[in-house]
Amino acid sequence: MTNTIKKYSLFILCAVLFSMATIGAIGGTRAAQPTLHTEVVEYQQGDTILSGYLAYDNSVRGKRPGVLVVHDWMGLGDFYQQKAEKLAQMGYVAFAADIYGKGVRPKNREEAKTQATIYRSDRQLMRDRANAGLKVLRNHPLSKNNRLAAIGYCFGGGTVLELARSSAKVAGVVSFHGNLDTPHPTDANNIKGQILVLHGASDPFVPKEQVAAFTEEMRQANVDWQMISYGGAVHSFTNPKAGNDPSKGAAYNRDADRRSWSAMQLFFAEIFN
Repeated sequence: MTNTIKKYSLFILCAVLFSMATIGAIGGTRAAQPTLHTEVVEYQQGDTILSGYLAYDNSVRGKRPGVLVVHDWMGLGDFYQQKAEKLAQMGYVAFAADIYGKGVRPKNREEAKTQATIYRSDRQLMRDRANAGLKVLRNHPLSKNNRLAAIGYCFGGGTVLELARSSAKVAGVVSFHGNLDTPHPTDANNIKGQILVLHGASDPFVPKEQVAAFTEEMRQANVDWQMISYGGAVHSFTNPKAGNDPSKGAAYNRDADRRSWSAMQLFFAEIFN
């Protein structure tokens, strides 16, 4: 076994121990049996009522880091509620935000495109909606409000990057196969935390020109950022509902899904410790 493989194996072992050991490492202490608490939380951005999903482990005592989860263009559904629950089981307070508004849940790709276009065409509104969700997380009594992060998928990946560009006080954001473009690249100077982009190397919806522009944006602003590209992966590689045909441009990739989640865990271990 080479030294590189040994170091990588040790790195992965640290991530596993981080997620399985006592939550004292991230702020609280754990009782013997986890007890997951979930609830729907209504909140507002301006005059718009939003409906998010909160999850945390009742067996953890004391405050702990919080993670905001932002959905893809299909809106907040079971898939992202389950992500919040998985994060809660890891010892975080997790809040799956609602960008579109209470009851606004696209039924098909056409409706999803219409909704996503509203926010991609108005990045300030996108940022305001994301910050409204972050405020819910920050104000929760179990959150360590100076130890927050945000993750997002596809449309949500682009949204959490805009959240970071808005000068939001987050330790880091993680984009899973998200859009990288922005009409305001100089706003990268406002980024306060670290950035992790988990990208499908063959994603046709985020072409190499967009990747290059994002790289230059981060470089110009001297952001602490990293990007991991997964060979053979296309758009939506974390979502089993995306199917298994990469030629369509969006498809599930089990290896990329597993590796990207592990990369997120390592990232959290760094920013929260």
